[in-house]
Amino acid sequence: MADFPFDIVGFDLDGTLFDTSADLAAATNHALALAGRPLLDLAAVKTMIGRGAKAMLEMSLEASGGYDQPLMDRVYPELLAYYEANLSGGTIPFPGMLDALDALDARGVKIAIVTNKFERFATKLIEELGLSHRFAALIGGDTMGRGNAKPSALPIHEMIRRCGGGTAAFVGDSIYDTLAAKNAGIPSIAVSFGFLMQPVEELNADAVIDGYDELIPTLERLGAR
Repeated sequence: MADFPFDIVGFDLDGTLFDTSADLAAATNHALALAGRPLLDLAAVKTMIGRGAKAMLEMSLEASGGYDQPLMDRVYPELLAYYEANLSGGTIPFPGMLDALDALDARGVKIAIVTNKFERFATKLIEELGLSHRFAALIGGDTMGRGNAKPSALPIHEMIRRCGGGTAAFVGDSIYDTLAAKNAGIPSIAVSFGFLMQPVEELNADAVIDGYDELIPTLERLGAR
């Protein structure tokens, strides 16, 4: 296993490592209810996840009756407060994900998270799920400062730095993930089971997997190119 081609494998969080949609939809609908708007179903909210909570709420308001800045200013803090208090109850790992992390760990690979979720929320979620020890680094959407979330290369570069350097690949479910990897000069893998905002082929990833049982062989193929 010493010849595994990557020293570091980074992952997006929402829609890649975990199905967080139930908790995010609950927080979104809490905000919409306070705004007097109709609630959205889970499938609709899933397509809005990936750019962070503010963008998710903006799209939710647009979909439920139109965007309104004063209303956004009023209910956005309510969404954040609700989510912070209820962020792990309905969140589950995607099938095979934990086994894939075990396989990477057995190969001496450092595992990291780079998400556009606020760092404090991502950290709290991983802690509540009892998985903090699995990750060598966690970079949130606000870790690198305003305007430096994915698709910026900066959080990917910081992930590599915090993991001690070396060859890296990144796994995600959105165009922000594949662009961040491309901008950082590392290969990307897209998961077809994530919260896709567009067909997975349009993410222009270096590879696509349909399940976590495909991750290790896909990384080996990418490393051999």
